[in-house]
Amino acid sequence: MQVRQSIHSDHAKMLDTAELRREFLIEKIFEKNAYTMTYSHIDRIIVGGVMPAEKTVSVGDEVGKQLGVSYFLERRELGVINIGGPGLIVVDGTTYEIGHEEALYVGKGAKRVEFSSVDASKPAKFYYNSAPAHTTFPNKKITLAEASPQTIGDAATSNRRTINKFIVPDVLETCQLTMGLTKLEEGSLWNTMPCHTHERRMEVYFYFNMEAETAVFHMMGQPQETRHLLVHNEQAVISPSWSIHAGVGTKNYTFIWGMVGENQVFDDMDHVKVSELR
Repeated sequence: MQVRQSIHSDHAKMLDTAELRREFLIEKIFEKNAYTMTYSHIDRIIVGGVMPAEKTVSVGDEVGKQLGVSYFLERRELGVINIGGPGLIVVDGTTYEIGHEEALYVGKGAKRVEFSSVDASKPAKFYYNSAPAHTTFPNKKITLAEASPQTIGDAATSNRRTINKFIVPDVLETCQLTMGLTKLEEGSLWNTMPCHTHERRMEVYFYFNMEAETAVFHMMGQPQETRHLLVHNEQAVISPSWSIHAGVGTKNYTFIWGMVGENQVFDDMDHVKVSELR
């Protein structure tokens, strides 16, 4: 488990490129036949990926010990979105078939979660976020058709995109975790511009569906102290509540967003005009 400490906005202003990447960028999400895990002190979110191929992968008791509990989800909830081939997730003996761009919510208290692929040559890639939870809500699979879609933006401003809200109050009840998948249309490059902050929630962006020689310039920092991170395929960025979070790609791409914090109101944002950015 990697651990990332909270960074004050004044401190972030003094970081160079390598230091910004060390603090906010998660460069490796998937590792074959294993899981990755990054624990952020920012709202205690955990981010990672599970990529089973020839064998089943489960999160062991060692994670519980690191978290000071008996097992991983003793006091946590979990959201998973599969961006790879079809896979299976077994939660305390109940099997869920999770296909490409399908999601699973796992409530607090699940003791054993096992991940496997239907076809080892086309392994599942389970991207997940986990947040502290105070009560237990039912496990639920969410298909792309069941997600709450919203198409916004315009080709003229290069930000036409569809937001698929998988884990949001309109779809199912959770303690605090929300997650969704946003697809940019061909020819559109910008996400979340004009940008915003939300003082009451932090967010993590996971970028994928990118070719080897493409990249996203992820904009971060306070609105009048902007910085950027160069992000490649299947990498994630941790965004504190004081930071903007927007990106422009060299080609269209897809990203998964996950939020944790005080509320689950999707449009609770402090908008920033482009003219106000520095």
